[in-house]
Amino acid sequence: MASNTFSLSIATISSPAALFSNTKTSVACQLPHERTLSSSLMATRTSIYKNTSTTRPTSLRNGSRGFTCSASASASSALPSALLFDCDGVLVDTEKDGHRISFNDTFKERELGVTWDVDLYGELLKIGGGKERMTAYFNKTGWPEKAPKSEEERKDFIASLHKRKTELFMVLIEKKLLPLRPGVGKLIDQALDKGVKVAVCSTSNEKAVSAIVSCLLGPERAGKIKIFAGDVVPRKKPDPAIYVLAASTLGVDPSSCVVVEDSAIGLAAAKAAGMKCIITKSGYTADEDFLNADAVFDCIGDPPEEQFDFAFCGSLLEKQYVS
Repeated sequence: MASNTFSLSIATISSPAALFSNTKTSVACQLPHERTLSSSLMATRTSIYKNTSTTRPTSLRNGSRGFTCSASASASSALPSALLFDCDGVLVDTEKDGHRISFNDTFKERELGVTWDVDLYGELLKIGGGKERMTAYFNKTGWPEKAPKSEEERKDFIASLHKRKTELFMVLIEKKLLPLRPGVGKLIDQALDKGVKVAVCSTSNEKAVSAIVSCLLGPERAGKIKIFAGDVVPRKKPDPAIYVLAASTLGVDPSSCVVVEDSAIGLAAAKAAGMKCIITKSGYTADEDFLNADAVFDCIGDPPEEQFDFAFCGSLLEKQYVS
């Protein structure tokens, strides 16, 4: 069995200095031990960053639920031009019990003697894209005996593994064994009801992303959602190419877009594209550094445990704060 020793590091693309405004913003701040300030934002609980070089975002923990970060109609009339979602970890928490299992089943079918355990796969997720993930892993630990020797043949070998992995993953999705994360459908409906463009921007295979959108969000929503996925761009996250393409194709200004991501590489891609970014932590990303995020939550959430709504997304275009 291949070694599970694998470590990675990624460079942060975007600069923290440009991500937070020094302008004073009045918000309701009712977390324990924090000052309470008057505000036109209703039922909002946030932490203010006055020194962004040293202060890190405060995560919203399960024990802090029971309110919704929102903006009253009078507080902000701003609407994002587009609401963009990552797929894996944002729409569905697919990685540990979806993609990882499908990779391992593929390796077993091909008798490669490779297994990615939970911790190892968490490290591999720092690499955007399944084909890129496998290539980096084999380059680091050694290629299986059954793998070809030439670089071109290895590309075809990786592509065939990824194709089979996608087929196995789609079976899981079609059986609806992996549910939508709380609040995803609600937030998409709120955006569509306002006439805001919605898209999914992912490094995953386009067929896999389309299966998630159509099977789990339903055909009516799916017909209104644009998908940008897989090899539609030559460079994967943390490169901003997927978000730059989305903005260009949708005909919107990147600065008027709000992105929902779950990972540090996704955050880096969104910010490098000049977009606002909300983090909804997933199983693998809870401990990642989200200093540059415009807001950080455990999830979107459905009532009565809703953590933010579409009005909050619009308010980010005018103010910057983190719950």
